[in-house]
Amino acid sequence: MIALEATRIWLYKPGGTPVFPPHADPNGDCVLRRLLAHWPERAEGWPAGFEGGIAHRLDTATSGLLLVARAPADLPPLRELFRSGALRKHYRFRSSGAGREGVVDVPLAHHPRRADRMVARRGPRTAHRGKWYPAWTRLTRVGAGDWAAEIRTGVMHQVRAHAAYAGAPLDGDLIYGGAPGPFFLHHLRMEGPGWVSPEAPLPTLPPRGDEPDAASVG
Repeated sequence: MIALEATRIWLYKPGGTPVFPPHADPNGDCVLRRLLAHWPERAEGWPAGFEGGIAHRLDTATSGLLLVARAPADLPPLRELFRSGALRKHYRFRSSGAGREGVVDVPLAHHPRRADRMVARRGPRTAHRGKWYPAWTRLTRVGAGDWAAEIRTGVMHQVRAHAAYAGAPLDGDLIYGGAPGPFFLHHLRMEGPGWVSPEAPLPTLPPRGDEPDAASVG
């Protein structure tokens, strides 16, 4: 745990650990299982999809900050912050690509044939499945190969897809054309109306090439 507040609990999710039990292994390790081991009383009273009070998800390979409602009555206001776009979510990632800084606001949609990836709209005939989702990401270079991303929407794989669109695909993310090497995407902090979350400590990063790629990350 990172912090306990009146209506919010801030947790640290390690990279490689799913938020909820994976379909392939319902009894496997996940954040929810760890949360209920610490607070078994949180097993009841939550709507489907938000078990334990977990208010949002991160990809399995992504590390960092996870927001949990303190009580069932606290969950709807937190979910409304996500729906309304009132949250600013800050990430760090690594890329060997040249990339370009600035705002990327092209819509995203599901790939027409692959369930494990999204596509950015590059024109009126971009092949996709379902509807286009509005997405807003600001990309900033913070060091050699190190990037910061701020997002104000929450589309599946948003940072990964927008970074690839901007020419900075995440290293190890072969789904979106990243260079071979360790995968690193970290949810650092959130900003809401009148508050700023604590920061999730950056993990110790392995040398490039010493970590499995994220070709099959959900």
